[in-house]
Amino acid sequence: MWPLFVKGLIIGFSIAAPVGPIGLLCIRKTLLQGMSAGVVSGLGAAAADAIYGSIAAFGITVIAQFLLEQQVLLKLIGGSFLCFLGYKSFTAAPPDSTLQVKSTGIFKAFLSTFLLTITNPMTILSFAGIFAGLGIGTAVGDRLGAVQMVAGVFAGSLLWWFVLSGCISAFREKVNERNLGLVNKISGLVIMLFGIVAIIGR
Repeated sequence: MWPLFVKGLIIGFSIAAPVGPIGLLCIRKTLLQGMSAGVVSGLGAAAADAIYGSIAAFGITVIAQFLLEQQVLLKLIGGSFLCFLGYKSFTAAPPDSTLQVKSTGIFKAFLSTFLLTITNPMTILSFAGIFAGLGIGTAVGDRLGAVQMVAGVFAGSLLWWFVLSGCISAFREKVNERNLGLVNKISGLVIMLFGIVAIIGR
């Protein structure tokens, strides 16, 4: 039987892997500012995944139920934030290729993906369903097992963002300033589309 950490690693990687608005933000950050900026963007999502994983693993049903009851509001907040980020991306000027990632930019990248992930109520449903199937969500007494699972989820999610940022970073030197401007426009439009879908689909 696989250790719980390894199971959590696979779960975290699998939940993070589908490319949606978070993945698009990570790709954009990597292309514009390098692999470190992309990984930091992914770190925000991984931290939010770990929080939701903790709620599911420790069987904190009160918090889970509250989040599910507020899913309409959370989708509205998350969708509006996506529209804002998309607009900022669409109207942003292409950066200088020698631009260095500032600490404030790193914090904003982390905070953006953290807030977007934490306002997605479907994440808690995903973790709750998977953990229930593995018998973790109900095993409140097995705190060590829950901790191992959550640590694995965080590591697996972060691993995906390293892989994605690393792959995109390999093509960064081939992207010129004109193409970076196109990246801003396309990613901005797609991110806004994700936001609109989140809002009208609530």
